[in-house]
Amino acid sequence: MYAHPGVTTDPARPVPATMKAWVLGDPDELTLVEKETPVPRRGEVLVRVDAIAICATDLDVISHGPPAMIQGGAPFNKNFTPGHEYMGTVAALGPGVDEFAIGQRVTVEIHAGCGQCKRCRMGMYTSCLNYGMNWGEHDKGHRANGFTTNGGFAEYAVNNINTLIRIDDAMSDAEATLVVTAGTSMYGLTELGGLVAGESVVVTGPGPIGLLGAAVAKALGASPVILTGTRDNRLEIGLALGADHVVNVRREDPVEAVRRLTNGRGADYVVECSGAPGAIDQAGRMLNRGGKLCLAAFPHEPDQVDVGHLVRNNIYVYGIRGEGKSATHRAYAFMAQKRFDATRIHTHSFTLDELPIALRYARERIEDAIKVVVRMPRRLAEIGAETA
Repeated sequence: MYAHPGVTTDPARPVPATMKAWVLGDPDELTLVEKETPVPRRGEVLVRVDAIAICATDLDVISHGPPAMIQGGAPFNKNFTPGHEYMGTVAALGPGVDEFAIGQRVTVEIHAGCGQCKRCRMGMYTSCLNYGMNWGEHDKGHRANGFTTNGGFAEYAVNNINTLIRIDDAMSDAEATLVVTAGTSMYGLTELGGLVAGESVVVTGPGPIGLLGAAVAKALGASPVILTGTRDNRLEIGLALGADHVVNVRREDPVEAVRRLTNGRGADYVVECSGAPGAIDQAGRMLNRGGKLCLAAFPHEPDQVDVGHLVRNNIYVYGIRGEGKSATHRAYAFMAQKRFDATRIHTHSFTLDELPIALRYARERIEDAIKVVVRMPRRLAEIGAETA
């Protein structure tokens, strides 16, 4: 029986004492186990996970470890459950929590900053200076579900209330898992980039972040929005999401194409989402003087960049690793208002028991998988009952 001092539950919505969860052993070794259902502390809630999307960073964590950090080191063989792009239903409230109610549908941000370091006080909790320091005798308060604490490849997860966004019943579970992806682009373009309507944006790499980056840029009033990539079918999705122009880099030099599409001046912003060798240097050459280069991908190898070109042209370079300054709330508002249809990137669905298959589809891009979503069987049964 799930009963803990100070934790509020609803007898009409019982919470089991144990849950199914995938646990990471050695690299690429996931095992479905029965774990104790986690307990929310002060300022936290227990979320019943209803759906979770697979991110390329999940694949990196499962295979290589970083950027996950558990107990001060690699996440392997530490009873760690990965996964971070999930949504669900509030199932229990930690002590003192009245900001949410049991039964509310929510989607989540990844990071809850420590709230006490310089970056967190600026609202840059994805850059928390105490990232990964909650171990041993210390608890700095920082949480990054799926990276420094247990994530969502499970039936339940604990979240700080600052990481939750209430969602309307009109939004599907699968679409709600994509809010954090859109929020990442929102953070890079608005809070960090300062995008003003009418400025031009290039997005390189039509993966999930790139495709939704093009959609967010257009919804923010950017003009023109240019998407570059190697796959025509994905570029077509980019056009449907709002891109004004697409460039297949296998058939056309992307720097020359961007210059042509911006009347020879170059773009005001480039959001680099490909992580491909040479992509950063190429992105710098797409910009006009004083332009801004947002790095949103994790290249696997060091890369060469002509820094002299960046300096001579007064180009600003900054990286993002998530969705700081509550940008996810604004991304949700855009999606709820149907400013763009994020579901266009949702290509495949599996159940929790089928997670290894889902991960293979995402990793190998089987059937050109873009965003693969894992859904809970009992939630699917609920939806079926509601629509019967």
